[in-house]
Amino acid sequence: MADKPTSGEILGVPYNFERPSFGRMLSSYWQPGEGMLVEKPFGVGYTLNLANWRSWVVVAVAGALLWQQEQGSSADTEEAQDEPVEVIVDDDEN
Repeated sequence: MADKPTSGEILGVPYNFERPSFGRMLSSYWQPGEGMLVEKPFGVGYTLNLANWRSWVVVAVAGALLWQQEQGSSADTEEAQDEPVEVIVDDDEN
């Protein structure tokens, strides 16, 4: 039986299932002169190139959205606990 390839491309999407080394991981996430997205060092698809300034904008926006969501969810739970609930029962049978 032939050995299956551990890296390649399927329908234009790269994959790599070789065991990653520290050097390969570092060089995958830091590639000056390349675009914002680079091939993942392990797995399927692409990842952010941290040598590109656009990647840091994406990370900052994602962090801000996560912070905003956490602030909103904690405020919602505090408001829900403080306010009484009014229940109206309509027994009008027509």
